[in-house]
Amino acid sequence: MSEHHENGKQVSENWNAVFKALSAEPRRQLLVSLLDTPPDQSISLPQSAMMPNVPSDSERLRIELYHVHLPMLEEMEFITAESDPLVASRGPQFGQVAAVMDMLHSEATSLPEPLVVGCQRLETERQANPDF
Repeated sequence: MSEHHENGKQVSENWNAVFKALSAEPRRQLLVSLLDTPPDQSISLPQSAMMPNVPSDSERLRIELYHVHLPMLEEMEFITAESDPLVASRGPQFGQVAAVMDMLHSEATSLPEPLVVGCQRLETERQANPDF
């Protein structure tokens, strides 16, 4: 296989990982929380994976994080996690998913309403840049 083919395959796998990571609300909230936290700090879970202003069962979310979401994000190397206390921090590949989230946040005014309304972060970004 050529180097070009291998690079293309790796790029495809990287994009698949980013979109898979962003495909569930608790993972999106966790990753946004890490984006808003200094790189050398960790975030407390499950609180940092909860959607603001939406009631949530924190014990159920803790179990889902521990058994589903954290292992997936760790395997992708977007985060590192510890179980006692339950915390997460940026992993070696966090920059890949952070770049996509930053781009989405910066383009909040261009996104269709159904993707923005109800998402506190995107609504805030949109209000901060109303002229776009």
